[in-house]
Amino acid sequence: MTSTRRTGGSGTRVRRVVWAVAATAAAIASVSALSGFHLPLREIEPRGADAASEVAGTEVIGIRTFTAPPHIGVEPDLEYGVREDGTLLTLDICTPPGAELTDEPLPAVVSIHGGSWARGDKANDDWRGTCLWLASEGFVAASVDYRLVPSATFPAAIDDVALAVEWLRAPEQADRFGIDPNRIGAFGGSAGGSLAALLGTTGDGPLGDGSRVAAVAELSGPVALGAAELEADGASEWLGRIVGEYLDCRPGASDEECPQAADASAGTHADPSDPPFFIGHAEAEVVPLGQSQRFAATLAAAGVPVELAIVPGADHSVGILDAAMRVRVAAFLHAHLD
Repeated sequence: MTSTRRTGGSGTRVRRVVWAVAATAAAIASVSALSGFHLPLREIEPRGADAASEVAGTEVIGIRTFTAPPHIGVEPDLEYGVREDGTLLTLDICTPPGAELTDEPLPAVVSIHGGSWARGDKANDDWRGTCLWLASEGFVAASVDYRLVPSATFPAAIDDVALAVEWLRAPEQADRFGIDPNRIGAFGGSAGGSLAALLGTTGDGPLGDGSRVAAVAELSGPVALGAAELEADGASEWLGRIVGEYLDCRPGASDEECPQAADASAGTHADPSDPPFFIGHAEAEVVPLGQSQRFAATLAAAGVPVELAIVPGADHSVGILDAAMRVRVAAFLHAHLD
């Protein structure tokens, strides 16, 4: 059972009144600015199969084995930005039970769905379950939607995810949701794992500034998108095709023909300033295990703390987020965000 509203003491109510006034003024200014460009606003609304999880079938595996406790707050479809083409970007916030009763700021985790960078949704059953699970662990979870292929290609998705972190870290949002802006992490699976990893290795400087995050946990991410690395890992024709569509390169294009592949690969940017990483992967799944093994080695060589968890079988993304994996991921996030 979940709740869609949060209540609090008088201090919380005062903060919300201030936030509401500021939000209304910002919305008016935003609409006025947009009207000057006559942009039609549109939401990312995947329908039917496009909204489905990247975990195929109906088998009860991974995150599907989680049952949410009562009284987790859910605030859906909060706007965190508007892109130049009029795309409205939204996220869902899941808050821990009793979060409104404490004045202590909480750590937050940005949750990034998968779906080949081309489909999926922040609120499908598996990713709503992930949001609720993170909240049950005491984190304020922000499950994000981002622009999808073919309407947008790299770097649109990572730009959107980075904007979500900046939005969450801004004082008005941090105060509204009771977040410590210095303790924001990222969690993602599949294409969302790729984005979480890239978010973690992009940029330098303090991990509490801008779009930087203090910890990254990712499952099954295709993180090395260059043709040579994909070939070395024995990547399938399917994976090569979706990578090409994401990068706006023809399938099988060489690294010279598709230079953006390096920029989209998290390992390219690894350096000692990066946050600790947890990487989970199944031995025989659709994304080759070599992707995660090489990335873990690259991070370690750069001096970045990294934990690699390899599990048997062929399940993928949050399909491997069973009770045992949830314990490991939660322990990692608590160790670096609490």
